Amino acid sequence: MNENKTKGASVHARRAVAYIVLILLTFLCLIWFYILFINATRSHAELTKGFTPIPSTHLLENWRSLLAGTLPVWNGMLNSLLIAVLSAVLCVYFSTMTAYAIHAYDFKFKRAIFTFILAIMMIPTQVTALGFLQLIGKMKLDDSFIPLIVPSIAAPVSFFYMKQYMESVLSLSLIEAARIDGAGEFRTFNSIVLPLMKPAISVQAIFTFVSSWNNYFIPALVLHTDKKKTLPVLIAQLRSADWLKFDMGQVYVMIAFSIFPVIVVYLILSKNIVGGVTAGGVKE
Repeated sequence: MNENKTKGASVHARRAVAYIVLILLTFLCLIWFYILFINATRSHAELTKGFTPIPSTHLLENWRSLLAGTLPVWNGMLNSLLIAVLSAVLCVYFSTMTAYAIHAYDFKFKRAIFTFILAIMMIPTQVTALGFLQLIGKMKLDDSFIPLIVPSIAAPVSFFYMKQYMESVLSLSLIEAARIDGAGEFRTFNSIVLPLMKPAISVQAIFTFVSSWNNYFIPALVLHTDKKKTLPVLIAQLRSADWLKFDMGQVYVMIAFSIFPVIVVYLILSKNIVGGVTAGGVKE
């Protein structure tokens, strides 16, 4: 009897510690959003005096000043949405297709190709930036969205994640059954593989969307026309404005404005992550 009480107390203690840690982590994650949105409601003069946890009344004033400026904010939003959505769709679809090819087929140099794809992950983007700019210059693709969207098809990190997840949920017997029933390879992939991979697709879609949305380095090198620039590039331009025109309130309200689409995408896709975890495939 005493032993059962001791075990029960131990379980309750561990649960309490787990809740305390989760509450602390939640607080640390959300406090920065709170600070951002509080600062977005304050004027430049108020921001220079230091932080206060109480919201101010200058949110609409900051927003109107931002729109009245020279930066095309709405164009930046549409450009970022277009690039991020297309990059996410192409990345998850072709990464899943590549993982399916490695997982479901046996062919020569299969391991070598798998190793080569993983080795590409070790190459930083900055190393290939100069050659990439020379290539798109020769192809007359400078100052366009194509160099920011098409390279997302080749995503080694997404491929590796899809491959690892596919090994746990996609049985080869399920693929063989589909082939026996007369389904073609594309129909098998689109009708059977993709639904099973929905949780992994949702995770990678969120990561790819956020990565593309926050990407500053390549768009800053490729895009030159203000109406074609993405939100991170425009935010950087707003921060680097002349000190006489610099308004910290506008910077904070623009950063807050740029976060909303990311939150919406996460809320839409996150339910598929939890809901699809238990919807596994057929075991061997």
